[in-house]
Amino acid sequence: MNHLKSLRDYIEALAAIGEVQEIDRAVNWQLEIGAIARRCYETGAPAPLFNTIKGIEKGFRVLGAPGGVSRQPRLYLSRIALSLGLPPDSTGREIIAALVQARSRSLLPPQLVATGACKENILIGDEVDLLRLPTPLLHDGDGGRYLNTFGIIVAQTPDKRWTNWSIARTMLVDRNRMAGIIAPNQHIGMVRQTWLDINKPMPFALALGVEPFLPFVGGMPLPDYVSEADYAGAYFGEPIDVVQCETVDLQVPATAEIVLEGTIAIADTVPEGPMGEYAGYLWTGQSSPKPVYHVTAMTYRNQPILPISVAGEPVEENHTAWGVPNAAEIVYTLRTAGYPVAMAWSPFESANHWYAIAMERNWRQQMPNTSASELCYKLGEVLFKTKAGMGTPKYIVVNDDIDITNTQEVVWAFATRNYPGSKGEVIFNDEATNPLVAFLEQSEKMSMHTTKVIYNCLPPDEWGDKLPQRSSFTGAYPKDLQERILQNWQAYGFHS
Repeated sequence: MNHLKSLRDYIEALAAIGEVQEIDRAVNWQLEIGAIARRCYETGAPAPLFNTIKGIEKGFRVLGAPGGVSRQPRLYLSRIALSLGLPPDSTGREIIAALVQARSRSLLPPQLVATGACKENILIGDEVDLLRLPTPLLHDGDGGRYLNTFGIIVAQTPDKRWTNWSIARTMLVDRNRMAGIIAPNQHIGMVRQTWLDINKPMPFALALGVEPFLPFVGGMPLPDYVSEADYAGAYFGEPIDVVQCETVDLQVPATAEIVLEGTIAIADTVPEGPMGEYAGYLWTGQSSPKPVYHVTAMTYRNQPILPISVAGEPVEENHTAWGVPNAAEIVYTLRTAGYPVAMAWSPFESANHWYAIAMERNWRQQMPNTSASELCYKLGEVLFKTKAGMGTPKYIVVNDDIDITNTQEVVWAFATRNYPGSKGEVIFNDEATNPLVAFLEQSEKMSMHTTKVIYNCLPPDEWGDKLPQRSSFTGAYPKDLQERILQNWQAYGFHS
């Protein structure tokens, strides 16, 4: 496993496979950066590295689409794979397997080092000026410029029992203030509540431009009181290097490009939002009051790079750095509960509104006297009691003869194996939800509860374990003929 220990190491790895495009031409932080990045997402173009930003001092840079997908053959998931220390041509199944395997390893806390690259420049108190940073206005209609869309917020309970690393959108307010959503049902909100309970502002640190694995672990729905930094150490088999903050008692990744420190006010709020979000919509309208981050220190590397995620229609980082690790946690959760789950995946095109779960092909032998509908109900009972099952409203359960990383196959399975009505739909009412799910009614957004469904797309019970032969290239022809055709493909005149 190749542990890339800084954003710059990651950019070098991307450059080696043609997945980064440096842009020296001056661009505007007002919409132009966001529009170029969106175009890169939607075409599978390389990640744009903006080296010159109008109105921003020379040296401050922006990296767009750090977790997007590629249009290059066999490199579709290369940015995800490299971030996870895997070969760039790794498959979705290999990526999920790596994340799941690490969940069974002993946690490995981070290692405190004396200093790190993030300390090359240190500004404290009145020296802090967030307006120096190349914070973009991402969408036409956003309520402000968003500084954090792909950085790690570090928070810790007052008793230090739980350190949480997570991602939450954070809007620039002025030279030393930010504001953003702190959802009470997310871990950052739970940690903050422990500070509100003792009537103290919560210390925070925001690490921007961290090593590439950390946004993926920041998007992973680990259980309460499991620290993401410890899981990252377990994943790589070596601790993550961290350094002590300057003005708060927290530690941050040592190679971060930019670190902001301070406290989140108890009651102080400012208008924040709206913002184009992961479902693919921007609901124009009034801002709403959100907690204020008061920044007391700003440290950064020479020529720092701010990574950004321009949320919107798939595929962007919400769908990769959140969707992929969430799928791994679904697999781990259901296997731990005793269910023979082979794989889980969120089809990127669903904007995190679907998860597909593939059962092992012989699940009926492992669970005798269990019908397909009963299995789907049991999966929901386990899943919807966990953070892994909280954010997504729709689940599709199939046999593992379906490649659930291939959306075309998922659609085919849904169309040909799901029986409409009670046989094919298991409904769960009043379940916890992410309030940003697109179709929620306002009352559901406020209560953060909605209806969820598991679609039974397993083969009908009367089929048993005997699946029909698939009428496809790999299913309807002898293996030796398939191999001969593939070897001669270009000889037939085809180019790819």
